[in-house]
Amino acid sequence: MKRNKHRLSGEAEREFVFEFRAGQQRSVLKVPLQFPVLDNISDLHRRLVLLHNIPCFVEDELKSALSAFVETNTIQDYEREAELALTRLTTGEVDVNTLANAWAKAYTETSLEHARPEEASWDEDFADVYHELIHAPASETLLNLEHNYSVRVAELIGERDMEIKKLLERDHDVNTVTSQHFKARQVLENRWASELKHVSEIQKKEYQEWVIKLHQDLHKSTNSSKINEEIMMQPSQLDDSDPGARLDEEQPLLEESFTIHLGAQLKTMHNLRLVRADVLDFCKHRRHGSRGAKLRRLQTALSLYSSSLCGLVLLVDNRVSSFSGIKRDFATVAVECTDFHFPRVEEQLEVVQQAAIYARAQRSRKQREHPEVNRNGGEDKNKHLERNPSNIVPGEFYISRHSNLSEVHVVFHLCVDDSVRQSNITARDPAIMGLRNLLKVCCTHDVTNISIPLLLVHSMSEEMTIPWCLKRAELVFKCVKGFMMEMVSWDGGISRTVQFMVPKTISDEMFYQLSNMLPQIFRVSSTLTLTSKH
Repeated sequence: MKRNKHRLSGEAEREFVFEFRAGQQRSVLKVPLQFPVLDNISDLHRRLVLLHNIPCFVEDELKSALSAFVETNTIQDYEREAELALTRLTTGEVDVNTLANAWAKAYTETSLEHARPEEASWDEDFADVYHELIHAPASETLLNLEHNYSVRVAELIGERDMEIKKLLERDHDVNTVTSQHFKARQVLENRWASELKHVSEIQKKEYQEWVIKLHQDLHKSTNSSKINEEIMMQPSQLDDSDPGARLDEEQPLLEESFTIHLGAQLKTMHNLRLVRADVLDFCKHRRHGSRGAKLRRLQTALSLYSSSLCGLVLLVDNRVSSFSGIKRDFATVAVECTDFHFPRVEEQLEVVQQAAIYARAQRSRKQREHPEVNRNGGEDKNKHLERNPSNIVPGEFYISRHSNLSEVHVVFHLCVDDSVRQSNITARDPAIMGLRNLLKVCCTHDVTNISIPLLLVHSMSEEMTIPWCLKRAELVFKCVKGFMMEMVSWDGGISRTVQFMVPKTISDEMFYQLSNMLPQIFRVSSTLTLTSKH
């Protein structure tokens, strides 16, 4: 009872008496209670049962009597306090105006209708303005301005790569690759990273200020059509052929699409795709060419602040960083264009590291307080985390947000280890459970398009034979199907697109075997031809 938590001005001790019979024997329980009772009634009842060996068949009766006794006496105490307060008010001991002001202040501070409205942040204001402009004729101007900025960043990256290449050519002899050469390369890379960061920060500030100013000018102008014409004419001086023209066009992707219906009673339609591609192809603009990049950028921009976000699952190791492997390649792609809406990848990873350290400290504290809870595999996890508390364990994932990637808004960095290369993993494997958890996040955060590595690897190796691939694909297909059926309870049954990715080095024959397996596991919609009888 909440009223018991408020301390009354006076404390008193009252005796609680409870009579019960056990067979022919009559027993009386007498317990002194200090009022107001601040303890929880259930906890107090359990202590009385244990201390006085109360029979189990009278426990419910004891709890009811105890609750009634505490509630009755507490109400009497409050009524007594109220009568004393009214007496002090009528006799003039308490000033009426002072009391009224105190009540008015308490009401305004606790009532929601009198609370001060939260001031919108700069990011929220910019998001609203951008969403309005990108769905207006000004969208072409925004995209061409972003294209101009990306050209500048691409030029800097080209200059950086040229300097690094010259450094490597100068020290081509293996005997000259010393610590001095390594330090020189580190200094060069750090200098260019600082330069790119500085340019990106300037571009982001200029872009956001320009967008806000454009939005204000549109609302102030009485002739919106003239402004729209001026906005549409400004990008005409831009050269669409640069830099996309000098980039190699890649071959078309090998893909298959399916439409399925899932659900017991109320069925939901979903789209499935099987794609043979590199995972970073969905992040790069260059593979679409100059015009294709612009179209992809428009599609990504239109859905940036919507309820139809696109996600990608990136398999990473347990270190929250961008220094090696696929993480380094992804970070390289992420800085090819300035992100005008979200922090840089490095800044987002720093936040993730701090959150991981805090979460690990909280879990360690709970495990010390309740060691019996952490018996099933918890010791193994702790051993991996003792070296670096910012590391994560297989099955856990962190999220990064992006507005400058080709087809992706959200990247789920799913931690996996070498065990995913084995052929005997089960549906309870941490990687599979991680997929389930991130799909749940997709449901609760409006990610309606998600790309998943079908084989739980980004590249093929010798041990990944045809039987290995078929067994792994069957496991992932069945697990994802079960998770998608769970989605109905998570989001009410929203149509989604799930894209299964396989490495680019997989053979055509293997791809079509996987393509034939998918409709056998999922219920693929079939066409029905109706003919009329004459």
